[in-house]
Order: sequence, then structure tokens, then C-alpha cells
Amino acid sequence: RIMRPDDANVAGNVHGGTILKMIEEAGAIISTRHCNSQAGEPCVAALARVERTDFLSPVCIGEVANVSAEITYTSRHSVEVQVNVMSENILTGAKKVTNKATLWYVPLSLKNVNKVLEVPPIQYARKEQEDEGRKRYEEQKLDRLETKQRNGDVIFPVINPEPHTVGYSQSSLIHLVGPSDCTLLGFVHGGVTMKLMDEVAGIVAARHCKTNIVTASVDAINFHEKIKKGSVITISGRMTFTSNKSMEIEVFVDADPFVDEPRERYRAVSAFFTYVSLSREGKPLPVPQLLTETEDEKRRFEEGKGRYLQTKAKRQAQVQQAAR
Repeated sequence: RIMRPDDANVAGNVHGGTILKMIEEAGAIISTRHCNSQAGEPCVAALARVERTDFLSPVCIGEVANVSAEITYTSRHSVEVQVNVMSENILTGAKKVTNKATLWYVPLSLKNVNKVLEVPPIQYARKEQEDEGRKRYEEQKLDRLETKQRNGDVIFPVINPEPHTVGYSQSSLIHLVGPSDCTLLGFVHGGVTMKLMDEVAGIVAARHCKTNIVTASVDAINFHEKIKKGSVITISGRMTFTSNKSMEIEVFVDADPFVDEPRERYRAVSAFFTYVSLSREGKPLPVPQLLTETEDEKRRFEEGKGRYLQTKAKRQAQVQQAAR
């Protein structure tokens, strides 16, 4: 579809959350189609996880975004979908790949939303494809478990925070989940949640550096539990790490069942977003160093630095491999 002004920021760059929402919609369509391709109980595919997603190039107002999806692996109860996004300048015909993402879905019964159904298998062109897919499946399964175990943090407001501290830029957004946010099962679309998360992360980044900012990448987004229609969700973001030209922001979503639900607040989604600061000409700008004050902030900074260095090393290895 064509990108409109309400899809973009003040500089004309399309919000990362808009792209993430389109990616998730494509993944949900293809995985739901596949899971209903054989006779059996009807179901809807629910998003469980999004692997690391890099924003290779910004998309601008007036360009057409073309999103394509392909199923690359199926386990007994999950589907792996690879999604590519290409933008097209319809005036010049120029095209470029802007995003590549991997998403995992699970099929939930329309009759019983707590029942996960079996996934029809796919045919692989080569045995190696199945083996590689199984390896990716086991890795993401382990990472999801580890992420859920460390999801106990809560963001508290800070009185009169100093500029460039964690408390100065941290932000929260409260949203009442309505029918238009939800799937046929009455639970929030993963794409809706990701768009709200990107919005909060963008506010944190803009508050920290006071410039135009764009999404550079999103680390794995883990959907730990479903969010029901009528819930009140709180999307919270805080700065965890800064390098010379990038900012890492932790974002998590807590849900409060609001209507006829005795359940207490729970952590539903978590992720790390990376942003870069840009000049009016679209050139990268230096990022102010994050000032850490507490031991927890210093620990999170070192953890973020480890993720940054690991990603940088992987990218350099990929460049070297491509050169060979």
C-alpha cells in the first residue's frame, strides 16, 4: 500500500511501528491460511515471537510498500514465516529492500482460545532446509523461555530527573484494548502491540537526544501471553544503552484485565528497540551518552553493550562472508 502522511514522523520517514504492523499482518494471513489448509478444527494463527528485524532503509511518504511472506518451517504447533518488505518510488520506479523479518505463529482454536492445534507440515526442497529450520525453532524456544524468566522489572516515575539519565527519557502509554485492535478470537493483534511499542520507544529516543530519530532495528519481540479485548495495557520504555550513534530502548507491555476478570496485571510482551539520531539532511548524528545512576541501570547498560557488540560482530562477519 502507499505510505500516507499519518504513517510518518515530522521528517517524512514512515514509523517503524507502521512497517512492523504490516509485516505482522502478512505473517498472520499466510500462517492462518496454512493452518486451515487441511480439514479439521478452524483456527487463527497468533503471533508468538518476532526475531531480530533490521530497518535497512527508511520508507518515505508517497512510496509504495510491498510486503511478501513465505512459510519456511513448521513444527508440530508452530509456523515460521519469513517476510520481506520492498519500497517503490512510483515516480521513478526505483525499488529497494527495507526490511527482512522472521516471525513465529501458533494456531489457536476458534472454539477454545486456550487450545493450540497441530500445524500441517510443509514440503521442503532439501533435507538441509528442514534441519536448519529445526535448529532455528529450538534456539527461539530457548530464548523465549530465558526472556520470560527475567521479565520482572517495573518502571517507576522519577522526580526532577537530570537530562540524559534513564529517568529523564523513560515514557509510558496507556491504551484500552477495543474491538478494532483484536483478532477474531478477541485478542490483540501482534501488529497493533508492536506499533504501540515502537511509538513509546520513539518518544524515549526523541526525549534523550532532542532530534529526529528513526528505528534502526528491533531485537527479538517475545509475546509471552495473550491480551484480551477490554484489557488496559501499559506500554513502558526506558533507555538501557547508548553507543556513539545508536540508542537501545527496552520496551515491555503489561496488561490489566479490565472487564469481568479477577486476574492481576501480567507481563505480556517484551523487546529491545534500537534507534539512531538523524540531522535534517538525514545524516547520522552523535548520540548523547546515557548517564547511569543506580546499580541496576549500570548492569542494564553493560548487558546492552554486550548485545551491541555481539550484533556488530555478526554484521562484520556477514560482510566478510559476502565479500568472499
